[in-house]
Amino acid sequence: MRKGVTASAACLAALTLTAGVIPSASANALSAPDRITIDVKTVNGSGCPAGTTAVAPSSDATSFTVTYSDYMAQAGGDSNPTDMRKNCQISMQINIPQGFTYAIASADYRGFAHLAKGASGLERANYYFQGLSQTTPKSHTVNGPYSNNWQFTDRTDVAELVWKPCGEERNLNVNTELRVNKGSSKETSFMSFDSTDGSVKTIYHISWKKC
Repeated sequence: MRKGVTASAACLAALTLTAGVIPSASANALSAPDRITIDVKTVNGSGCPAGTTAVAPSSDATSFTVTYSDYMAQAGGDSNPTDMRKNCQISMQINIPQGFTYAIASADYRGFAHLAKGASGLERANYYFQGLSQTTPKSHTVNGPYSNNWQFTDRTDVAELVWKPCGEERNLNVNTELRVNKGSSKETSFMSFDSTDGSVKTIYHISWKKC
């Protein structure tokens, strides 16, 4: 993981980003299929150049992970104006056994940020099925001074889960965005999804039900 200026204890105590224990990934774990496969159809955006993004399902079909290796927004210093915002949209086909459908129950977003005093970073994401309305993007902000890992979890209430229509081929689209505002700082600040050791992944947890 990138190393930067260590944030003060008071700063880290005031900025608790991890939302406790994550609930079970599948609301209907007993009806989950044994295995799924994923075909990535398109990857577009300034945060995910060709060859820098990977998608993989878990062995128990309860989640899938997205790994980025070149996804960073930055501002201040000698940064280009276009560097302050990076985004990525991935369209994928999740292949599931007949008689099942699925919804995204929660998503864990992780990365690293180095933000000078006066600067701030923002992570925003949503996901939706092809041809259906987009879910409302959820945003999270980190304020400088801060130099450490960050993590946010977005959860969807069971009553509000958006299920893939049974028997229909609908690609799942996942959108993410990072922004950095230099604010009053002149130093270079950045916020990233990637890590140098490849251990930082975005994890999407799946709920299953039978059609």
